[in-house]
Amino acid sequence: MAEIALPLVDLSSFIGGDAAARANVAREFTKAFETVGFAVVVGHGIPEPLIDETYAAMTAFFDASFEAKSAYTPPEKAKGRGYLPMGIESVGKTLAGETPPDLCEALVFGAPHREGRPGHRPNFYPEQPPELAGLVKRYSAEILKLNAHLVQLMALALDMEEDALDPLHTDPALTLRFVNYPDQVEEPKPGQLRYGEHHDYGTLTILRQDAAPGGLEIRDFDGVWKEATVVPGSFVINVGDLLARWTNDRWRSTLHRVSNPPRGLTGSTKRLSMVAFTGPNEDAEITVLPTCRSEDAPAKYPPVKAGEYILSKIAASHEIKAD
Repeated sequence: MAEIALPLVDLSSFIGGDAAARANVAREFTKAFETVGFAVVVGHGIPEPLIDETYAAMTAFFDASFEAKSAYTPPEKAKGRGYLPMGIESVGKTLAGETPPDLCEALVFGAPHREGRPGHRPNFYPEQPPELAGLVKRYSAEILKLNAHLVQLMALALDMEEDALDPLHTDPALTLRFVNYPDQVEEPKPGQLRYGEHHDYGTLTILRQDAAPGGLEIRDFDGVWKEATVVPGSFVINVGDLLARWTNDRWRSTLHRVSNPPRGLTGSTKRLSMVAFTGPNEDAEITVLPTCRSEDAPAKYPPVKAGEYILSKIAASHEIKAD
């Protein structure tokens, strides 16, 4: 399969640069999202040792027995927290109706920064490996710092003041999803993928992927699927449906999937991705931004509540409806 080199954006010039440097990064950011809907970011500020340690802890968790992992499946069996075994999710359902279950398992943490608040369901932290819980909380805090920079970059890139969107992100939505794609001992069913064709649901997705075979594929303007090249030390950022809606489709929510590895490969093709789905405050009303509408380009979408919109998308993708 042909590869696609996603636009590369160095965030260090935005995080630590002057007004001119920040404006230049904003131009690169909006160009990437108006054309591809994806960007690869370096200079993100998240310590590599923390990323590596979190990856190793997650690998150890997924290497445990199914019985050990299943102890952390929540009673509601929904996507918002805990261990999700293979067979209960098919993201392709949001586009194509009934599709085979995705060939992955996941460990999910919902908004760790909200833990202890009234109404927030507790996350499930595995006891093994013992360092996992602490690493998830540290990693979550770093992702929130990065997201705060991205929110300001997003505002500047959309022709607003840098802090224009800050009031809608005082308590941002955040879901951490650590996804394990096991070796495929049996051949997949027709149409079955590691993760089916889909759009993400929120605003920005922050993905740390590894270089194992069978990875992220993106559909280009011509409808051709291409494999995203992996840049060491980077995160892949992409636009979700809510952000496309917010920008009146000025920024693209691009169809993507996780492919199956070629059947003829020898050795392990196991893959692990670390994904952060971000969004504004759950009660934020999302109305097409003034800088993204005009007399010639009126608003395409009515206002929606951010949290309600995301929940409707999640329920549609799940074999067992979320409560």
